[in-house]
Amino acid sequence: MRAWRVVGVLAVAVGLLVSGLTSTATAAPASGCAPDSKTPLRQFRASWVSSVVNIDWPSRTGLTAEQQKAELLTWYDDAVRQRHNAVVLQVRPTADAFWPSTVEPWSQYLTGTQGGDPGYDPLAFAVAEAHKRNLELHAWFNPYRLSMGTNLNALVPTHPARQHPDWVVTYGGKLYYNPGIPAARKLVESAIMDAVGKYDIDGVHFDDYFYPYPVAGQTFDDAATFAQYGGGFANLQDWRRNNIDLLIQELQHQIKAAKPWVKFGISPFAVWRNKATDAEGSDTTAGVQTYDDLAADTRKWVREEWIDYIVPQVYWAGGFAPADYNKIVPWWADQVRGTDVHLYIGQATYKVGTSTQSPDWSDPAELSDHLAFNSTIPEVKGDIYFSAKDVRADRLGATSLLNSTWYTRPALVPAMPSLDARPPLPVHALKASRTTGGIKLTWRQTSKDTTSYAVYRRDLTAGDWCADNDARNLLATLRATAGQQTWTDPTAVAGRHYLYLVTALDRSWNQSIPLPAAVLR
Repeated sequence: MRAWRVVGVLAVAVGLLVSGLTSTATAAPASGCAPDSKTPLRQFRASWVSSVVNIDWPSRTGLTAEQQKAELLTWYDDAVRQRHNAVVLQVRPTADAFWPSTVEPWSQYLTGTQGGDPGYDPLAFAVAEAHKRNLELHAWFNPYRLSMGTNLNALVPTHPARQHPDWVVTYGGKLYYNPGIPAARKLVESAIMDAVGKYDIDGVHFDDYFYPYPVAGQTFDDAATFAQYGGGFANLQDWRRNNIDLLIQELQHQIKAAKPWVKFGISPFAVWRNKATDAEGSDTTAGVQTYDDLAADTRKWVREEWIDYIVPQVYWAGGFAPADYNKIVPWWADQVRGTDVHLYIGQATYKVGTSTQSPDWSDPAELSDHLAFNSTIPEVKGDIYFSAKDVRADRLGATSLLNSTWYTRPALVPAMPSLDARPPLPVHALKASRTTGGIKLTWRQTSKDTTSYAVYRRDLTAGDWCADNDARNLLATLRATAGQQTWTDPTAVAGRHYLYLVTALDRSWNQSIPLPAAVLR
């Protein structure tokens, strides 16, 4: 069969497709074309892959380099199978490194011994393999946690904490850098920027640990540090919050100065403040409030746009009285509205089938219900699941239900116009031909800033003329390679007339117009 150029009535179809891909204001061309909330064109989808105490990866210490690589690829395979488009990988769990850092030692969670060379560069491997699969790789750093134990001498002698024991606070059975010491903060920033500078990561990611969670009967001993550095602050808590504000603000500036396209995101405990504490807080009665207990003014970071995305860990069921999912998510939607900060929701997959906090965690549909609720709130642009092993466990069939309901199609990562709003040029010389393996598409790259492609298919035999304002016709996304690009659609049915469109995407997921197009008879 031969590839035909689109002319006449098909040009009208292309015009509709272009309008659907490049504008949200264009009306649907026909009945049944309204976007389907279950197949959004853009949605951030990821799992956290945790390395601390070998939660997810590596599954245990002492694996060979090849075994570690093979394990990581199975997590990537899971992501691809579930139509996720990103992975959040923990690479600095306890002031150590999953890369040959110039600042800190190799992580003990690789070899079992801190400072032990694993025989390869895990972060370089992780980035390369994620990008092969067109997955974003967000590198997850824990800023101040030093050790899961209290023995400072267990750290390698060259560790910065051994060189500066006055920077260290023992609290709750762990060691922490003291966030109030400016030199300690600068070291944390240097450790992170070492990775930003060396690797093609897509994001810098923090979780919920800043000052540690309160431990009954214990005091985080920074009174002397406050006396030394707290001039100008009326109280300890305001000074602590300013210390964390400085970390966030300074790191944001450094990331954007080095690589403006790298996203900076934070996943905090979901309650900023309870309404009883602050009238502007959420309608919750949570036992922890980030503003008061972790010295993390998460709402300020959104308002000041010091971060690109926020992922509140809304780890409670809908209807749970102390912290109701259905009340917290709208509160966060209110906070990001009018800002350039994206809102994704942290989902507690680990509670499914295990938690007795509320009976809803015994319901296979709880997580799916969360996404149904999210779909009614435009500010919610995606979800991240904790953690990868719990997603894989699929307890109660909850993961399968969620995927079969909400992730039936691929999705593009939401674009961030605040970082870059210029779409790449369209692809060149798109051709289609039928082969024994399906319909083969070939095209050439036009823009040097193109990093990936999206492939759409319109079934003209079925009278499908709708604009692509959701993902129902999105077949795949794939990473750009040098030279001619090739992709085969194995699902094409012989005898049907298809309109294929390929768009170019840059690293910020701005999308070109879907021209040229080809139709195959």
